[in-house]
Amino acid sequence: MLVVAGVSLRFDHPVCGSYFFGKTRKLKFAATESLILDNESFYLTIEMTIAIGCDHAGVELKKDIISLLDDLHIGYVDYGTDSSESVDYPDFGEKVSNDVSTGKIEKGILICGTGIGMSIVANKFPGIRASLCNELFTAKMSRLHNDANILVIGGRIVGKDLAKEIVKTWVSTPFEGERHSRRIEKISRIEDRLKKHGV
Repeated sequence: MLVVAGVSLRFDHPVCGSYFFGKTRKLKFAATESLILDNESFYLTIEMTIAIGCDHAGVELKKDIISLLDDLHIGYVDYGTDSSESVDYPDFGEKVSNDVSTGKIEKGILICGTGIGMSIVANKFPGIRASLCNELFTAKMSRLHNDANILVIGGRIVGKDLAKEIVKTWVSTPFEGERHSRRIEKISRIEDRLKKHGV
């Protein structure tokens, strides 16, 4: 079910992803159908759950992002950490990445000091396409062309206002598919070959 400006809309086909709409944006469906929405800016709310985790360097930014997710009516599971006491980022990156990799949760957000460490951890997991996005263009392209399923942000690099805009952009941008699907499939085949060789 989609809820647009307080009005529930039902469709026979599931939605491919979750989107924020400005003026005149196309909502893609799993089938060949599409819906053109020509209206003033509004939020489109659909069911989505995000796994979110951080180390001590990302605690404050995680709070801000969780507040945003609440405002957007996007569900989340908080994997910690919840204090500024020093912890090891792989412990929290592993929890989020594992649940996204196994399909338990659709997408994830990870935060550490620069975002580099969490990116390295996440991309060790099969099927994970984690993208470090510390500005808006990368956030958009990571979804549009790379179908990124984990967003990584540097908590000591990005301020809270920019981070919120990055998250909005990331959750609202659909995967473009087409030629990009072919490239994602090639990445999957690389993973399969490495797995066969015990790598």
